[in-house]
Amino acid sequence: MNPRRKKRLTIVSSVLLGVGAVAGLTLYALSQNIDLFYTPSEIVNGKNDTGVKPSIGQRIRVGGLVVPGTVNRDEESLHVEFSLIDQGPMITVEYEGILPDLFREGQGIVAQGILTESTRLVASEVLAKHDENYMPKEIADAIEQNHGAGKYNKAKTESTY
Repeated sequence: MNPRRKKRLTIVSSVLLGVGAVAGLTLYALSQNIDLFYTPSEIVNGKNDTGVKPSIGQRIRVGGLVVPGTVNRDEESLHVEFSLIDQGPMITVEYEGILPDLFREGQGIVAQGILTESTRLVASEVLAKHDENYMPKEIADAIEQNHGAGKYNKAKTESTY
């Protein structure tokens, strides 16, 4: 191989190696910020398709309904603890901060945080739905399966008038 081709090969391989390293580091950095969405049943039983459960210490988003009677507020701080349910098992969510104005028992919410135990999430953010007509499809399907068409459809039709 002549020196000119050897130099070109070295330059091309160096560029490809550099691009590969940058792409690898970028993907690694982005994987740290991925928040996977789960329902309380999927946290306990695993995803329906794959059976994959989130691992303890993983950052996730959980969507469900706040179980009536489970909201416990610390009177001396902003610490709040409540339970979420969709169609089966409940999980407990701990949150330190000001809850959204629309947060209430029976309300659909999404909590983002770190799973500390198999059924306990320490949330860094709590989002409440803002419209009576909106509910994520997975949660609406789960509620209809578990509770039938009664209460959910009644609330949905009443809010449209």
